[in-house]
Order: sequence, then C-alpha cells, then structure tokens
Amino acid sequence: MLDNGPRTARRITLDGTGLHTAGIAALAERTAHPTAPDPKAFARAEESWETARRLAATGRVYGRSTGVGANRTEDVGAADAEHGLRLLRSHAGAIGDPLPAREVRAMLAVRANQLLAGGAGLNPAVITSLLDALDAGAHPVVNEHGAVGTGDLAALAQTGLALAGEHPWRCAAGGRVPAPIALDNNDALALISSNALTLGQSALALDELRRLLAASLPVAALSLLAVGGSYEPFAEPVMLARPHPGSAAAAARLRTLSGVPPRPAPPLGRIQDPYGFRCIPQIHGPALDAADTLDEVLTVEVNAAAENPLISIEDQAAYHHGNFYAAHAVLALDTFRLAVLQTARLSTARLAALSEPDFTRLRPFLGDAAPASSGVMILEYAAGAALGEMRAVSHPASLGHAVLSRGVEEQASFASLGARQTLRSCTYYRQILACELVAAIRALRMRSLEPDPGLPLATAYALAADALDPRMEDRPLTDDVAVASGLLDGLAEL
Repeated sequence: MLDNGPRTARRITLDGTGLHTAGIAALAERTAHPTAPDPKAFARAEESWETARRLAATGRVYGRSTGVGANRTEDVGAADAEHGLRLLRSHAGAIGDPLPAREVRAMLAVRANQLLAGGAGLNPAVITSLLDALDAGAHPVVNEHGAVGTGDLAALAQTGLALAGEHPWRCAAGGRVPAPIALDNNDALALISSNALTLGQSALALDELRRLLAASLPVAALSLLAVGGSYEPFAEPVMLARPHPGSAAAAARLRTLSGVPPRPAPPLGRIQDPYGFRCIPQIHGPALDAADTLDEVLTVEVNAAAENPLISIEDQAAYHHGNFYAAHAVLALDTFRLAVLQTARLSTARLAALSEPDFTRLRPFLGDAAPASSGVMILEYAAGAALGEMRAVSHPASLGHAVLSRGVEEQASFASLGARQTLRSCTYYRQILACELVAAIRALRMRSLEPDPGLPLATAYALAADALDPRMEDRPLTDDVAVASGLLDGLAEL
C-alpha cells in the first residue's frame, strides 16, 4: 500500500496484505521509507499476541510451552522466563560473511509485513522496532549461512538478539539503532519462524533481473540492426500462431523499439537469421513468464501468516503445520534462473555473430584497419567466462537434500540457496549484456549506421554512443564494458 502524500520521499505503509516485490526493493535500497503500520493490521497483530499468550499459558503450544525440533516433546515451565532468549541465542549461529545492508533491510521489510498478517502471535513492539530500523537506516549484522529453506532461523535469531540488545547493529550515515525491547518465551519462535531473508533476497534478485531482461531487448535490437537482420520472426501472425504471453510481449517490444509494423516484410537476399536473432521471442518469452510466476509466488509469501504454529484469532487456536516449507519459492526461483540463463546464452550467440564478417560486412572481430586487428575478440572470452559462472549458479537448488534435528525434519527445500544463486546471476547477466552492447555500438559506428530518429532504439543508441569510447584501435575494453554495464538500467526504461 503506497502513501503518496506531500513528502519528498516515497512512503510505504505495510498492512500484511499489499506488499509487492517492487516495494521490498524500494525499502531495501532506501528509495522509499516505511510509515507507521496500518492501524487495523497492527490491532490484528496485537490481538494475535494476546491470543497466543493465553493459549501457551493453558496448553501445549510448540516453541512457546515446548522446545523446538526434536525437543518438541519437552515441556517448558511458565516460570522459565529465559527460554525465549536461550532459543534465540542458540539459533543465532549463522556463519559466513555478513550480508550486504540492502539484503538485510529487505528481510526486515518482509518480516514486518508478515507479522502484520496477524498469525504469528508475536509482541507487536517487534513490528514497531523493525519499521523504526528501516526508517532510520539501521540493520542487524546477519551472516550468510544458516538456513536450508525451512525457515531463516539463524538470520532471524540474530535479528531477535539485536532487538533485545544482545547483537550488533550497523547504521547508515546519520542512522540510529532501535532501543532494546523485552522479548519473552512467546516471542522467540514466533519471530524466527519465517523465510523472510530468502523472500527479501528473492525480491531483490527479481527486481534487478527484470530490469536486465527489459534492457536485453534494446541491446538485441541494436545487434539486429548492426547485422542487417530480419524482423520477420517478430511478426504478429507468428506470435498469434503460438500465443505464449511472454513471447508475444518480447516480439511486440522489439517491433516498437525498431519501428517495424506488425507484419514486417522480409529483407532482400536473406531467408532467415541464426537463432540468436530469429528466436529472441521464443527464448526471452519464457523468462518474462517465469518472472511473472516468481512475482506471484513471492507476493503470496510476503503477505502470508506462515509461522508455525499459526495463531488463529477467529478459532482461538494454535494450528501446527508446515507452511514454512518453501517449495513454491525454490521451484519458481530455479525455473526463473534457468529461463534467464537461456537469454544470456542467446546474447553470447549474438556477440559471436557481431565478430563475423559474413553478418557485419566488416573486418573480423570488428577490428580496425591494422593488420590482424583483434577488435572485440576478447569480449567473447569474457562473456563466455561470465556465462560459465551464471550456468554454475543456475543449477537447481531444489535438488538439495538434508535430514536435520534427529530426523524429524527429513527434507529441505534449499530456497535460501536458490535466492542467493539468483542474486549472483544478476552480476553475471549484466556483464554478458554489457559485452554485447559494446560490440553492437562498435559495429553500428563502423557501418555509420544509426536507428531512424524518433524511435526508442535511436534513444538507446544515443545513450550508449554518448557514453562509450569511440576509439577503434586495439586497446583494453574493460572500462568500456563497465560503462556499458551501468547503461543497462537506463535502457530498461525505454
């Protein structure tokens, strides 16, 4: 839910029902700040907390009046006030490097919103503290490894200890740390029973990869223009004959970028292009559709009361369940990464075509007039290396397996791994597209060829040509690729 009041900064009001991935990314990147939570949602969270305390005081409720995992059969006395803090301390054992601030902030946003869905039975002061931290630019130190896709237990336990004043925070310049709050036996498991870190990282990865997918189409259109390729494969009748939404959208955008009609005429003298040009809609389409599917899954998850047990206000009951198991998320993440990988492979195919005189009618590798000039030869190697890294992190995380807690938790989704892999894909995909963009602009310059004025593709060309070094002699292209990498977000807006 957005609040577009008179403030200069964008503000987002969390209510447990209306948070989307774009909002998570904005809160994580601090391009938006949270308001006070929705009053009705906050009241629901308060009632859930009171219900949970009554249930735990009069019966056996997992993690509140009992231990957790294989300790679930052990009762915890009401007088044992330290049980909740002991649980947080024992579970706050995440290992590895501290996570970047934006990933932790994404986790805080997701967790605050989930708590407002009203099924956690957690002290609502936690919600206030999480939102205060987001607004103030503070985040707890959270280490990378500590989850296998059945709840981000270690990361959220570290967060709980930070809220209690027992774990360090980090602040942005001018930020402040929330004042410590008291947590009791009813708050520990209720806080950590969530995949908030996984979901936050997934939202960040989806946000960036969607932008890169959007940028990949003007990059591909520039390459198509550079080789004099055919627009025939993007004809509307072709798309209607096999009507996948993503493919139709990709073809329509290519036509709009390049200013071609719905039924473009075939070019003279060429029957059809290689797959790198001819199959763009069929390979980008599944990635666009997979992005939409992942977005739908994440939207359900970040607005869900998935804590175990679920505290039902309506039934005045605690339901023990398995909603923390993140199969939907990991399968959507795996599918999305594999789909984006296909588009990256297509980009390297176009890069190879740009080095081929049969397509460009220029010297091999877009070299200058010097004998045996290597031109952009090395970009194929660099892009190939980045593609290899991207392929490695595209391995399905859902193939992982673990048996934990003395065998009572005998399967794991590894959605947490899938989220981290998807984040890493962003870096490699960006590098690959940047290599193609450098080569495409070079080829167009060497052919003295520019898109027709007024077309979106002309804007793309101008943006890149103004920023990229025009020199054609053999020289290191590292800086060129870095500049092109920074241009992709702008191209995504076209």
